[in-house]
Amino acid sequence: MLARTLCFALVGVDGIPVTVETDVAGGMGSFTMVGLPDAAVRESRDRVTGALRNSGFRMPTGKVTINLSPADVRKEGAAFDLSIAVSLIAASRQAGMPELHRTLLVGELSLDGSLVPVRGALSMVISAREQGIDSVILPRGNAAEVASVEGMLVYPCENLVQAVEHLSGKMPLLAQEQTPYDEMRRLQGCRYDLRDVRGQQGARRALEIAAAGGHNLLLIGVPGSGKTMLARCLPGILPSMTVEEAFETTRIHSVAGVLKAGQGLLTERPFRTPHHSASLPSLIGGGANARPGEVSLAHNGVLFLDELPEYARATLEGLRQPLEDGEVTVSRVKARTQFKARTMLVAGMNPCPCGYYGSRTRPCRCSEHEIRRYLDRISGPLLDRIDLQLEVDAVPVSEINQAGEAESSESVRARVENARRIQQMRLKGTDMSCNAHLQGDLLKKYCAPDEKAVRLLEMAVEKYGMSMRGYNRVLKVSRTIADLAGEEKILPQHVAEAIQYRTLDQKYWGR
Repeated sequence: MLARTLCFALVGVDGIPVTVETDVAGGMGSFTMVGLPDAAVRESRDRVTGALRNSGFRMPTGKVTINLSPADVRKEGAAFDLSIAVSLIAASRQAGMPELHRTLLVGELSLDGSLVPVRGALSMVISAREQGIDSVILPRGNAAEVASVEGMLVYPCENLVQAVEHLSGKMPLLAQEQTPYDEMRRLQGCRYDLRDVRGQQGARRALEIAAAGGHNLLLIGVPGSGKTMLARCLPGILPSMTVEEAFETTRIHSVAGVLKAGQGLLTERPFRTPHHSASLPSLIGGGANARPGEVSLAHNGVLFLDELPEYARATLEGLRQPLEDGEVTVSRVKARTQFKARTMLVAGMNPCPCGYYGSRTRPCRCSEHEIRRYLDRISGPLLDRIDLQLEVDAVPVSEINQAGEAESSESVRARVENARRIQQMRLKGTDMSCNAHLQGDLLKKYCAPDEKAVRLLEMAVEKYGMSMRGYNRVLKVSRTIADLAGEEKILPQHVAEAIQYRTLDQKYWGR
């Protein structure tokens, strides 16, 4: 007898529908699985056999053939276990299950028949909804992950027996109550608050501009000057993620397998801090099966690279294309896929190996050659892609002990959200959401300064030797500063402030 069940394979962050066809025929006992299964899928035979036996079912005798269709899409992972087990039960007539073709079955099976959470459940459920599937049975550990997907009946399940009894109508499962995204977002908290940052008024201003326009930021300063603390405060002043951004971000985390057990939809913007020993594939994405890297895991959030010169040169150079295009294309022999990587890069670094070059409090003990070799680990093209470059010095004790609280993240966030609303209205109907994404005709249209500002820009280009990319990035930052000020036009004072954030490469790199 022939039986069909439905599952999904993952290609990047997208789900591809896979029909699990099981045919049980007479003859000598054999088990054949076709349709480009990887090792984990092929090993499902042993997991499913144990799960069937320990759940009170029997493994069909005779010639068993399982086809994973379409045959030209590679199937990876253990998420097919539940579909394979149910199709075997249906094909051997151990239970009547008439609505198999309308229900997505996802889950790894333990030998005792219990369901184990799998990676990529959110992508599979969203893709199933797009294909017109309206119900899904999945492990209870994946239920929170898909709790905000509307238009789907989600049935959290403990084991194989519960799934079969539901599909046969003997004991239907209760569909979980889906949680609206706005309700989930209300639970969002702010771990790091700007009110805890003493002094550093210039850095606070640069942080606000970066958040308002989605700009990349470089903080150069002595050890203990607060670079890491400032960077960690950035997510707290960024606008809340829209439901579309939340789904995009969570899908990437789900496919990468980094969502914690029972974790629901991500409502806070990601803040990724890879160690400086991170390899190129781990940062950009790759590996044998083309998994997303840190730059994609930081999509719609912040990628913080502390001690920037300590990263391998090739690793840093790999960031240039994702920062420019907002996506990563990973090509491998077995797979080729694209991952979104629209992230804000925030980098921190010391000005020299000892950390005190240019400090007002401690002398530097590095030679000129050591300083030059240290700084040259960061290339000019990468620096050119960083919109705001800021020097941060140690905060005097008098400011640390100053009475009263500094301005909170909530207050700064209100100004940032107002500036973002202006940008979203301006960019409505495009695939851009903030000033940092502007390019081409839209850059010319919305970042046109007045005559005085143009002359100021021309002098800055001549004095600092700016590239065309640097020129355009000054325009984008000027547009953000104008938005924060509520100005429709870019004025000379906006351009002047933006230029100030592009002068550090002259001091440290001599460019």
